[in-house]
Amino acid sequence: MRPLVPTVLREEPSYRLLFGSQVLSVVGDRVASVALPFAVLAIGGGVGEVAVTSAAQFLPFVVLAVPAGVWADRWDRKRILVASDAVRLVTQTVAAVLLLTGEARVSHLVVLAAVFGAADAFFSPAFSGLLPTTVSPGNIQPANALRGLTFSLANVVGPVVAGLLIGFAGGPGSAFVFDAATFACSVLLLLPLRTSVVDAAAEEDEQASPETSFRTSLREGWHEVRSRSWVLGYLGGFSVYHAITLPAIFVVGPVLMRSDYDGARSWALVTALFGVGNILGDALLLAWRPRFALRVGALMLVGASCQAAIIGSHLSVWGIGLLELLTGICVTGTFTLWETSLGEHIPPAALSRVSSYDYLSSTGMIPLGNLLVGTVAAAFGVFPTLYAMSAISIVTALVVVRIPSVWSLPRGTVSGSSA
Repeated sequence: MRPLVPTVLREEPSYRLLFGSQVLSVVGDRVASVALPFAVLAIGGGVGEVAVTSAAQFLPFVVLAVPAGVWADRWDRKRILVASDAVRLVTQTVAAVLLLTGEARVSHLVVLAAVFGAADAFFSPAFSGLLPTTVSPGNIQPANALRGLTFSLANVVGPVVAGLLIGFAGGPGSAFVFDAATFACSVLLLLPLRTSVVDAAAEEDEQASPETSFRTSLREGWHEVRSRSWVLGYLGGFSVYHAITLPAIFVVGPVLMRSDYDGARSWALVTALFGVGNILGDALLLAWRPRFALRVGALMLVGASCQAAIIGSHLSVWGIGLLELLTGICVTGTFTLWETSLGEHIPPAALSRVSSYDYLSSTGMIPLGNLLVGTVAAAFGVFPTLYAMSAISIVTALVVVRIPSVWSLPRGTVSGSSA
């Protein structure tokens, strides 16, 4: 009988600690992300204030992602994770106290959101760099699949928990209490994390030339990116996906569901089925190890790029939702296999810097894309815009598929190759 607990969790004690901390903080973040706009509205803010608060949390990430990647490769990544979680524990605690005591103002939430975003900017590249060092090479893919599964489950569980807390346990402030508690637990799990790979890396850092400058490290990180055509190709594909495809989810989709369907209930069904697809995709990659991970990921990116056209397909809500379930499998597959390939082929000492360009080319494109697509949709109409969005994204994904190094990159451990 097959064990219910995945092999990577049974065999890798350090990864168990990292995974446990990730599960808790991700669920807490999803709860807080739902509560934040309601918190702004509850203290008298409007749509504009909600937008400003959201931007305050996001913009530090755009500014700091690449420098944070450099620092994550120069410093102890575990300490960065602990410090980042500790800072976010403080911000969420302060927000909770202000909201629960009735002393909160929009300006308070804006500042706290900005500090939270800055801490998150340090956490993400450090986590990407640390994860492969907590597992054996053969467990990198399932480790990334389980990480993706935490996001997928949190997207389903987080809004439910947030709704219960906001509606029955004291309002938005209680949601921030919950998020703060998850960060406290995350810190406790991260503190004992220690592996032989981490020890070795720390010793190398101590022996490394101390005069290596920040600028030199930044330049070396960019060299690791541009010397690999498969990395550049994927970064280009992700930029287009996040700038062109995702606004169908963030901007156009909800508007269309309100005007042509049953509003929030219809959109909830579509997004829930997409989340189910994410979970199925993560479960698939826990068991399936494709021989050419990057090739399969690029093909899945083609499927993921169909989302805008699906939303504008005039099908029933169930028809759209079931097709979105399939794209959910493709989306989580693309990102899991990409993260796996980075872990297998990028030198550990440069992994956080390379990952920081990934975050910049993906997360950094979202606000630009939302603004661009919203403007185009207002000028040319919703449906033509959705079809054009998918056409551009699909063509871009097919270009990524055609890159020789993407098609032929084998599985590996860690190498310094520049394919």
